[in-house]
Amino acid sequence: MEAAVGAPPAEEVRDVLLEGAGVALSALLSEPPGGAAPRALVVAVHGGGMTARYFDARAWPGLSLLRLGARLGFAVLAVDRPGYGRSAEALPEGMGVEEQTTVLRAAVAGYARRHPAGAGVFLLGHSFGGKPALCWAARAEQGDHLLGVDVSGCGRRYAADGDSSPLAGPGGRRQHWGPLRLYPQGTFRAGADMVAPVPAREAAELTHWPESFARLAPRVRVPVRFTFAEHEALWRHRDADLAELAACFAMSPRVLLDRQPDAGHNLSLGWAARAYHLRALGFLEECLVQNALAPGGPAR
Repeated sequence: MEAAVGAPPAEEVRDVLLEGAGVALSALLSEPPGGAAPRALVVAVHGGGMTARYFDARAWPGLSLLRLGARLGFAVLAVDRPGYGRSAEALPEGMGVEEQTTVLRAAVAGYARRHPAGAGVFLLGHSFGGKPALCWAARAEQGDHLLGVDVSGCGRRYAADGDSSPLAGPGGRRQHWGPLRLYPQGTFRAGADMVAPVPAREAAELTHWPESFARLAPRVRVPVRFTFAEHEALWRHRDADLAELAACFAMSPRVLLDRQPDAGHNLSLGWAARAYHLRALGFLEECLVQNALAPGGPAR
């Protein structure tokens, strides 16, 4: 089920409620203007310690993924992961990656049963949000209508081995943003409502990600794209690291590796956000072409 809150004008972002596997989730939704049917559904999954509002760039709306995606003909659904937003009170300890994936898949499936989703679902995961996105891709079935996955701020191995919490320590979160000049003035004030505590069960899984990645990546059968910011500090992303990462996706028809200049870990909030979003949505365009040309795809 879902319920719109308020009645914003066309092309704007509105709050919605979703339900997945018995969990109520808050989300933000933007749709193409003029009531046009979406060409595809972009599901944006935020990182640890953030909320879905990460994708709406309050300090500089021109950088918003939600608004850009709608103007390019897509519906964009940014979902608060289990343990954040509406579900934080019911799930104070949060959920692990596998459970989050189950809830997110069910919530998006429920949304798609009631709303047009175009050619299918495109996952865009940032930081910790890249983990359930990749888990979803590894578990995807034909009924998921999954077109591809775009991941930023998440890799195969942490930059610091044995770091149980890459966000730990005094000012740990800020240390990984990169130089402040990469972000519009007012980003931190405008983004106060997008910051949230990291649930305990989520934090407890941080050290296990390299093993989980090695298990999930070989099962992904859709196109995948990874973006690493120039000033990314959480993940190893030298050329050799990225070559090893790509080699893990043995069943994926296409693996793209990209670097975003003049950007820090939180790509969707910085000055480079629009460039990154255009590249990500350009990748979606390529996935749509591949989907149309596939056997049994739309008539050409």
